[in-house]
Amino acid sequence: MLVFEANLQDRTVAAWLFLLVKVLFPRLELIWADGAYSGQLVEWVKHFCGWTLDIVKRSDDRTGFYVLPRRWVVERTFGWLNRWRRLSKDYEQLPQTSEAMIYATMSLVMTRRLARL
Repeated sequence: MLVFEANLQDRTVAAWLFLLVKVLFPRLELIWADGAYSGQLVEWVKHFCGWTLDIVKRSDDRTGFYVLPRRWVVERTFGWLNRWRRLSKDYEQLPQTSEAMIYATMSLVMTRRLARL
């Protein structure tokens, strides 16, 4: 996970992030993304990384709450992070500090989940 300044749009840094991920995880084949990443980024990822960028979109026909395929994984993780006071609001001044807090929190969450097994 990388944390960037709030004045940068996700689509702006996505290409840079995907190139970094390509080096770290060369066997990656499929990425699920929010509707905000649709458009030219889908073709860019296919051309430069050789991956399939699958956009998970809401249906305009349905109203109210309903579970979207694969989207619930991200929402559940955000829910886990927001249970920690330090991450529930933006208290940090540096993006690196926020990133470190996310790593520390997820390490604790996953350790607790593994200890239950």
